[in-house]
Amino acid sequence: MTNNLGFSQQGLELALTLRNQYNDHQPLLAPGDGERLLMPEHLLNTNIDLQAYDDPLPLAMVATRDPDSPMSVAAAVRMSPMAESTPVTREVFAMLGGMSKHPVVKQMVELVSESHFDPNVIDKVQLNARKFVALSRKRYTEALRNNLKMLLQGDIDSRAFVAQFFELSEAGNLRVDIRKRLILGILTSETIRPSIKFLFLEQLGRLPLSVQREIITDALNAPDRPKLEAIKQELAWIRLELKPAKVN
Repeated sequence: MTNNLGFSQQGLELALTLRNQYNDHQPLLAPGDGERLLMPEHLLNTNIDLQAYDDPLPLAMVATRDPDSPMSVAAAVRMSPMAESTPVTREVFAMLGGMSKHPVVKQMVELVSESHFDPNVIDKVQLNARKFVALSRKRYTEALRNNLKMLLQGDIDSRAFVAQFFELSEAGNLRVDIRKRLILGILTSETIRPSIKFLFLEQLGRLPLSVQREIITDALNAPDRPKLEAIKQELAWIRLELKPAKVN
């Protein structure tokens, strides 16, 4: 239930949870099974019920705290139609431009505010946000490909490659299925050095548990080859340490 300020208790609780997740550098999860990554497309699709995420406070938290500009702008865009509902929500929305680290959020907030929340302007902003997300993802994907070429050519340090892989895939909000396929390909490759693969294993915790399980299972089911023996042994240990899957 929303109060006179335009907020709900569930929204306030989620905003506090999101703040802690950002402080701990944990990925945001979509409502539902609790293991799907929240993506900009979810925020930009008004036909999706995002439950407590549709409260102004969680959206404001994502818009101001998310390190990735596509997520921040998508959250601000989703908040824009509801921002004029109360004086407090209007004030919170106005603060997004100054608090977000992304200039695109500031531009969007100023455009919507100066139009006095004109629905036609909001519609145009939503359309531009979808184009911005798609273009951002394309650019980050190209950067990932270039880094992989540099790795194979010996032009980039292994630890830097792995760090940039996760930074770029997260910043570009790379689809989970593509991220999974790329990581699985690296772990089962016979040309990628084992030291690089172990660096990837150290970062698996940045993915939802369901994706971690799928990567581990598929890698363990890959054909046995001498070069994969060590990585498979490590994956088997990691699987034992993962939390058990939820049973519905």
